[in-house]
Amino acid sequence: MSTRKHTALPKAQILIEALPWLTRHHGKTVVIKFGGNAMIDEELKAAFAQDVVFLRQSGLKPVVVHGGGPQISAQLDKQGLVSEFKAGLRVTTPEAMDVVRMVLAGQVQRELVGLLNQHGPLAVGMTGEDAHTITATQHRPEIDGELVDIGRVGQITAVDPGAIQALLDDGRIPVISSIARSQDDGHVYNVNADTAAAALAVALGAETLMVLTDVEGLYEDWPNSDDVISKLTASQLEKLLPELSSGMLPKMEGCLFAVRNGVNTARVIDGRVQHSILLEIFTDEGIGTMVLPDRHDGHEGSR
Repeated sequence: MSTRKHTALPKAQILIEALPWLTRHHGKTVVIKFGGNAMIDEELKAAFAQDVVFLRQSGLKPVVVHGGGPQISAQLDKQGLVSEFKAGLRVTTPEAMDVVRMVLAGQVQRELVGLLNQHGPLAVGMTGEDAHTITATQHRPEIDGELVDIGRVGQITAVDPGAIQALLDDGRIPVISSIARSQDDGHVYNVNADTAAAALAVALGAETLMVLTDVEGLYEDWPNSDDVISKLTASQLEKLLPELSSGMLPKMEGCLFAVRNGVNTARVIDGRVQHSILLEIFTDEGIGTMVLPDRHDGHEGSR
């Protein structure tokens, strides 16, 4: 009996530690951007799906938004289409856009829906095109002072979260591919998934935006040190933006946009760690970097 007591106690303590967080997050919407290594590694993918279902069964309302950079590049290669990047964005011809849409909605999203649905009839896949969820216009980045046409790359102009909200109210887990339709020309556009996740978090009045990355969080003084900033305010983050790498920029801009527009916290977490989502939401330590609004009551930031 004593050994049994001994092994069971730590498990009980872990569950009890989650209690205040379970209470606090109950009924709250959490938008999670799925990306990086977690999308490619089979074990991480399965752990991600378990985490999202765990959130749902714990009374939270998770919404998953995904991109698919590596998968898109692989498919373009297969079809003999060149991947070209300008200002950190993929130049997207109409032919390439067909591939992007096929890979995101027909491959990445389907696989994720399948993994989630091993646990019950939970996940429903959609793209930003469905029910006008995301509307975009063509994004022309400025390079050397000139606006450059990089094809079907979209900038979000409007978000209508009605269809997502209906799914959440029905107890489902929406899985959203970051594709949008344009009001101007009717074309379909590829939208950065970090940006889309942030815009959806705001439109849904989410409690939290979580962005999975392939790093531990935001580093204080990279490359001189690998200390991670565990917490910072919107204003502190804004000052750091000019120094960030091109990959981290849309993630941190998304976090900034979210907390400046009503989302209580935004977090960048290491998707290479199994169950990083659960660690972040249900433990006192938390991992990664948390961004808070400039005026917060201090109660969410205790960790």
